Amino acid sequence: MEKKKTAVVTGASQGLGAELVKSFLKRGYNVVANSRHISESKAFEKSDQIELVDGDIGQFDTAKRILSAALKRFGSIDALVNNAGIFFPKPFIEYTQEDFKRLLSTNVEGFLYITQLAIMQMLEQGTGGSVVSITTSMAEHPIAGMPAAVPMITKGGLNSISLSLAMEYAKEGIRVNVVAPGIMDTPMHKNNPKDFLKTLSPMGTISDPKELAEAVLFLTESSTITGEILHVDGGSHLGRW
Repeated sequence: MEKKKTAVVTGASQGLGAELVKSFLKRGYNVVANSRHISESKAFEKSDQIELVDGDIGQFDTAKRILSAALKRFGSIDALVNNAGIFFPKPFIEYTQEDFKRLLSTNVEGFLYITQLAIMQMLEQGTGGSVVSITTSMAEHPIAGMPAAVPMITKGGLNSISLSLAMEYAKEGIRVNVVAPGIMDTPMHKNNPKDFLKTLSPMGTISDPKELAEAVLFLTESSTITGEILHVDGGSHLGRW
């Protein structure tokens, strides 16, 4: 009997993260799910397939506890989804030092520490692996009505490092990809008018988290796709509309 694979999902308590956990579980994976207070969120029922790890993903200690939990409970890490992230638009000159530190902590350190540990473990296992990170199509294609230059430092940085890591670990069979959404129907946008959000893509659509989860699973399981930035954004990356 083939051993079950184990996926780690960060930012997993709601929105796309919760959808990802459910999708991996349905696909037969063991899942280690993380967010700051995920054990209190009651997002998931306890089962033999899931382990919940509380903690700020921007802290190295949290990354270490995720790795430890995955190995102790399931014995491997085969896939990582860097879903945790924060985003808040405002004019460039209004971003504060505190804003920048928050963005760096969650979006950049939250990627760096857990990805380092996951790749180290994948190298030790010697069976390859997958890393998929969630960024945004705005990192490459800004939208005039949505000023977000400072968050794009972090999201664009994740695009760049993912391409570099894809090349660095290609020979070891560790694939590194990105899913770049446009506007998603998640709690992040619960207070934004739907009519306005629909204007932010040529198709006039808002992506469903299920579609994004399917894109992540596709990249996770596609044995020869690496260094890909897959846009799931209603055409926002195409340019002016």
